[in-house]
Amino acid sequence: MSRHRESTVRARTEGRLLEVACDESGSDGENLTSGNTDVFAHASVHLPLPWAAAHVREIRDRIRSPAEEYKATHLLREKHRAVLEWFLGASGPLHGHAHVLLVEKSFFVVDRVVDLLLGDPAPALPLFRGRGCFGHERWRRFLEASNDLMRARSDGHPEGPVDSFFRAVEDLLRTRPRGDAGETLPLLAGARDRARAYRARIADGPAVVPALNPLLPALVRTAAYWGAGGHRVSLVHDEQNVLTAQRIAWLKETTGLFGFRLVDSRLDPRVQLADFLAGIARKIASDELNGHGDPALTALLRPYLDGDSLWGDERSGASLRRT
Repeated sequence: MSRHRESTVRARTEGRLLEVACDESGSDGENLTSGNTDVFAHASVHLPLPWAAAHVREIRDRIRSPAEEYKATHLLREKHRAVLEWFLGASGPLHGHAHVLLVEKSFFVVDRVVDLLLGDPAPALPLFRGRGCFGHERWRRFLEASNDLMRARSDGHPEGPVDSFFRAVEDLLRTRPRGDAGETLPLLAGARDRARAYRARIADGPAVVPALNPLLPALVRTAAYWGAGGHRVSLVHDEQNVLTAQRIAWLKETTGLFGFRLVDSRLDPRVQLADFLAGIARKIASDELNGHGDPALTALLRPYLDGDSLWGDERSGASLRRT
């Protein structure tokens, strides 16, 4: 399918219903601070079903693996570097037809706990970027205590996560931080009543929007991205346990989605393409975060990235967003 014809067909959909396929990579449930991955990626793809099927066949023809189900790891193998560069590049299947939201998990935890206790997430970024003044171990304990405070499951006394969190905050305060961090931490230290009230709400039953799962915020942003310009949007997503009927109803009411349905990714080539892109984006972004990014792959990923990705690390964020 020529790039000109694809662009023409997309232009004709403006103001009409867009069915967009989605998948994620890097989900570790409520464990955001010591899970298997440090980045969450959510990808969405808008392509006609026959085109997506043809693109998946072409990927299989280029890689020629005997695997029944292809995943992002197939494209990320060094021997398939040319296929990966084609997949992300301007001549590939997704250029101009896909979107990726990235979430740096440790920053997401800080963003959520600051918003929970102060009613405003704005102080989270300067606090996160000032983490170097606290020392690695103090900061790690603060992240883990923040994660435990917000997670729905509790393995001990109901007050345990609250006490652990405020001990971690006091430990950070002992370093006598200055600037924004020095202003934010005393406010967090004085928010024990809010923390107790939150834990009490958790005991009453699961929240419609889980505090620690980045999937729902990613879907809200995905709906806004594809709905820009007045499009009606319907999402097709790989099956996820967190996407209950109640949460899907909340998403539709909150975002104005025209429709939302869950599918087996193996049965929808558009979702397969979103799965490839999410896994690739997560790996490229994680490498960049950890100081061993591949400049060529990072540059190929940039056109897909949402400028409102939840990313706190300044150095890697600048690289991912650079134009």
